[in-house]
Amino acid sequence: MFAPSRDEARRFLINAWSQHRAGAPLTGLEAIAARIVALHPEYHAVLEAPQAHVERDYSPDTGAINPFLHLSLHLAVAEQLSIDQPPGIRAQYERLTAARGDEHAALHAVLECLGEVLWAAQRHGTPLDAQLYLACLERQK
Repeated sequence: MFAPSRDEARRFLINAWSQHRAGAPLTGLEAIAARIVALHPEYHAVLEAPQAHVERDYSPDTGAINPFLHLSLHLAVAEQLSIDQPPGIRAQYERLTAARGDEHAALHAVLECLGEVLWAAQRHGTPLDAQLYLACLERQK
């Protein structure tokens, strides 16, 4: 299992975006990351100034959104959708896309549920509960 450190994951996103902007060749995962970053112009300045942000802590106490976490969750969801894991996530995403009329809005609904189940798993020291994840998606309109 690939388990990059926080800084490695952040540098991956920064490098993928930098290479994309330079027109350099990208690996498959870098291309996915660059497409996700392109959907979030509000984070471009962060990724384009890595010296100021790679080591920054984004504490929930400050209310600051962690752009690296947000983009990483997008990457996780992209992988889940590509393999329909947990089974049924792709159908839920397609349902949400149709209901909201917007793929990015549907992705954010999926991210919200992923965040909830990750938080629950960390809080309880348990693996991610796929049934809880799918139930959360089912409740999304």
